[in-house]
Amino acid sequence: MYFENINKIKFEGVESSNPFSFKYYDADKIVNGKKMSEHLKFALSWWHTMCGDGTDMFGRGTADKSFNATSPIEISKHKVYAAFEIMEKLGIEYFCFHDRDIAPEGSTLKETNDYLDQIVPVIKSEMERTGIKLLWGTANCFNNPRYMCGAGTSPNADVFAYAAAQIKKALEITVELGGQGYVFWGGREGYETLLNTDMAKEQDNMAYLMKMAVEYGRKIGFTGDFYIEPKPKEPTKHQYDFDVATVLAFLRKYGLQNDFKMNIEANHATLAGHTFQHELRVARDNDVFGSIDANQGDMLLGWDTDQFPTNLYDTTMCMYEVLKSGGFTNGGLNFDAKARRASNTHEDIFLSYIAGMDAFAYGLLVANKMIEDGVIDEFVNRRYSSYNQGIGEKISNKSTSFEELEEYALNSAEPFAESGRQEYLENLVNQYIVLTGKKL
Repeated sequence: MYFENINKIKFEGVESSNPFSFKYYDADKIVNGKKMSEHLKFALSWWHTMCGDGTDMFGRGTADKSFNATSPIEISKHKVYAAFEIMEKLGIEYFCFHDRDIAPEGSTLKETNDYLDQIVPVIKSEMERTGIKLLWGTANCFNNPRYMCGAGTSPNADVFAYAAAQIKKALEITVELGGQGYVFWGGREGYETLLNTDMAKEQDNMAYLMKMAVEYGRKIGFTGDFYIEPKPKEPTKHQYDFDVATVLAFLRKYGLQNDFKMNIEANHATLAGHTFQHELRVARDNDVFGSIDANQGDMLLGWDTDQFPTNLYDTTMCMYEVLKSGGFTNGGLNFDAKARRASNTHEDIFLSYIAGMDAFAYGLLVANKMIEDGVIDEFVNRRYSSYNQGIGEKISNKSTSFEELEEYALNSAEPFAESGRQEYLENLVNQYIVLTGKKL
């Protein structure tokens, strides 16, 4: 055991003063006909939780993530056992990984693949022992210097080929571990300046790489979802997967719209100048909602801080969109979040996850109550009710013309602009957030 001083985290309710307990996340609580755990499908992110040591651009790491091992391959094995102990104690039923998170990178691709082949059976054995499942896998095609100008969008064909080989192996691992999804995040798939960039060539190549990945994945038995994770910038100045709308245009251009869904991250949404809810709504309206990377950013900082989510308004409106989408199928809530650099103890890992899991549990309860009461739906339906009869019905049915609309406008009184009552609605959401807490 790596965390002997930490017991299994239990639900103790809002009256508990025990920091190592859930106040709102009650895994077996039935919400709208399903267990809370089924609604939320929490996942551990291997990269932040098992690998992130607090290193930033201004300083060395502050947390020891070697887990009592010394050699790179032994550290990787110890991380497996430590990860599953964390998940068991938190009651987390899924995890996510990049290939380079779970095993060290060797001096050649063959050596790297050999390392992976040593670690994957260890993970598989722990999965069989615990029943914990793989939510999704992916390949880290952005960290190594070979990818300094992109992977699928690299100007160098040898780099493109290397990325394809790396993704092939990551897909094989995902299938072997029964993964429910596979994610493309365009880490460096973008540009720093157009002065040296053939944008059309790069996007054509990226689409081709994705097509090959889909074809190969299906050929080897992958039945889950392929995802794209939008992000506007960082590490490149402009990334091609800027936001959900931009990715949709890309998918439709290359005929990939039926092959991919979205893995939406809260912090990436705000970096794109959107709210988290906006990105979820665009995905929902276009039938591409898939999975979520759960975190939050600091609005005073202009980069991807990947903080554990604690904002109840954001988690409420997130779960509102998830429930309206019919809930998760193959996707879930992956905590793509890291404890702050100064929160560097093993206890902080658990406290961070508890905070995030409680925040989403609370958001689920509030969102479900708002949907049950129908207060938002009723207001929106009433606001657009003029499209249900008369000329509005013709507009909705696409059965009118400019000539008819002109005649209608010429013979009608000046339209009355009704209030949108934004402040009332925002206060209404606040009331639901507060009242939910009082009823627990």
